[in-house]
Amino acid sequence: MTRAQETNDGALVSDAGLPGWLEPVSRAARTVRPEQLSRFLPPESGGRQSAVLVLFGEGSHGPELLLMERAGTLRSHAGQPSFPGGALDPEDGDPQAEGPLRAALREAEEETGLDPSGVQLFAVLPRLFIPVSDFVVTPVLGWWRKPSPVSPVDPGETARVFSVPVADLADPANRVTAVHPRGHTGPAFLVRDALVWGFTAGVIDRILHFADWERPWDRTKRVPLDWRA
Repeated sequence: MTRAQETNDGALVSDAGLPGWLEPVSRAARTVRPEQLSRFLPPESGGRQSAVLVLFGEGSHGPELLLMERAGTLRSHAGQPSFPGGALDPEDGDPQAEGPLRAALREAEEETGLDPSGVQLFAVLPRLFIPVSDFVVTPVLGWWRKPSPVSPVDPGETARVFSVPVADLADPANRVTAVHPRGHTGPAFLVRDALVWGFTAGVIDRILHFADWERPWDRTKRVPLDWRA
């Protein structure tokens, strides 16, 4: 059954017309609970409201996800691969309604240059929390119905923009456990000459799991976060 929700500014979240391979993601998004995605859940009040765009497209190697790598000169999350996204602006609207949708598209356009009119938002995952930055993050899922050229808009903020085939993310050979210098561990992916870890890797890991795309992988294979050293 098609679900559609119209927001106050006329934006639409709809799963109508999605390619068949995306249906497991859309179906999982309807029922997944916050605690099934992360152990870090938003506080009852406070936190910096933000959103990321989890954008699925279809490339020469099949289904893929759009990622970007933050510039190495940034004070926060330098050199870290991530989804496009950032903090909500007042003009984005209500953080409990249309705000995250507008913020995810706006930030993706500002960071990668994509044309938001070619993106169909089809689901919104529960809000999650990044304690180190105090961000309350809403993952907004999109289908890149009409792809447009993408590249770093501001090299001072974004080092590169790249797509990763879902098949590569699900390949056990590319899956590792990242080890933070403080001893924390979490799922990670070695793809496209990048180590995808942290919040982004956690969301990808859970999407693969609940969409039934996950393949058994060696969780004892560990990579330190200074892996390039």
